[in-house]
Amino acid sequence: MSYATINPYTGETEKTFPDATDMDVARALDQAQAMFDTWKDVRVADRVNVLQKAADLLRGSHTDYARLLTLEMGKVIGEAEAEVELCALILEYYVEHAASLLAPEMLSSGHASYTESWIEHVPQGILLAVEPWNFPYYQIVRIAAPQLAAGNVLILKHASNVPQCAAAFERLFREAGLPPGGFTNLYATRDQLKSIIDDPRVQGVALTGSEGAGAVVAAQAGSALKKSTMELGGADAFVVLADADLDKAVQWAVTGRHWNAGQVCCSSKRIIVVDEIYDAFLQKYKAGVAKLRAGDPLAASTTLAPLSSQGAVNDLKKQLEQAVAHGAKVEAIGAEVPSKGAFFRPVLLSDVSEDNPARYWEFFGPVSQVIRAKDETDAIRIANDSPFGLGGSVFTTDIEHGIEVARKISTGMVYINHPTGVAADLPFGGVRRSGYGRELTGLGIKEFVNHKLIAVTDIDGAF
Repeated sequence: MSYATINPYTGETEKTFPDATDMDVARALDQAQAMFDTWKDVRVADRVNVLQKAADLLRGSHTDYARLLTLEMGKVIGEAEAEVELCALILEYYVEHAASLLAPEMLSSGHASYTESWIEHVPQGILLAVEPWNFPYYQIVRIAAPQLAAGNVLILKHASNVPQCAAAFERLFREAGLPPGGFTNLYATRDQLKSIIDDPRVQGVALTGSEGAGAVVAAQAGSALKKSTMELGGADAFVVLADADLDKAVQWAVTGRHWNAGQVCCSSKRIIVVDEIYDAFLQKYKAGVAKLRAGDPLAASTTLAPLSSQGAVNDLKKQLEQAVAHGAKVEAIGAEVPSKGAFFRPVLLSDVSEDNPARYWEFFGPVSQVIRAKDETDAIRIANDSPFGLGGSVFTTDIEHGIEVARKISTGMVYINHPTGVAADLPFGGVRRSGYGRELTGLGIKEFVNHKLIAVTDIDGAF
């Protein structure tokens, strides 16, 4: 595994980094455990002071942090700025709410001998975070913020193409006052990951990434009897009902499919439109995609970023070739893109029959599927005809009915009149092959804490 910054816009290698040695790994584990032995006893109010300082530092240097995102994975600068601000908001969410989320929960018992009982939320120790490149900061902060607040410490193994983003967040927490060992960036190899998971001081692992990576790490965590959370792929259904505001639905469909160049696990990858409005929707959708402009991601006028690497472009082309080999059709619907850089011209993939394996794949890039449904019932069937279950959305002017439809879609999240989104104060997670476990808000902060029962009794004699 080679850690390197390769600019997706220019194709140039900006900087390389050596893999961690086994001694680096051992040192990181020793330091993390020493830090945990102290950090677990620090008051929550003092822990979250670090988070607030980190949020302040992010905002104070937001342009520098944003430009680093653009340099390493090609994100357009406006979206990069938005990711930096989202991270600050997540940090501040736990500054405000961590103490109440971690407060003891009183219980009642019908047994007269138990005079008091409650649950306390106790940190576990070292956690391993294995994170992807598509949101280099957000993926870090949504596990780091709640778990540092809860009293755990983290070792980060980030994607190999965003090494400077990983190092930047280690520096951020250090500058915010987190002692060494609280958050450690480690350029670990895949072989070293297993040894880290097997180490008895490591108590859990959180992974966001591909199904393949999730299956490997989940198996390793299971073999070591360690708790894990997995946020994997998605093929979110974007359901448009007959009474939807057509212009609004089209606008959000274009955005929902193409933000971050379509490299989003919860991107609107399957746009399912009822027959009654399908033709009108498709015409407007194609026109909307054609307005996207690819170019320098640092330019404010650019609305379509390059993919993260030339390898990502090649992988997407291979997927489309295989889909066509099984009977699908591909139509270019976006404007021409630069020949230099990891750009991919937006296309429409159609006629993907139920026996075409591509129907059940995730396309990580600007590939649109606009699927005609006979009616609402058929739209729900198509939405659920997927191995994934991350997010989804329903567009309708009848909100109450939209909620009814949302309840019939088998995913971890459903939004009404908005693509699947991310927010500082809403939980994130999926079902089936999209993974398990929830991150952010109260659900996330309790993913890696022990729930300890304490009961005060008044018992004379035996039970």
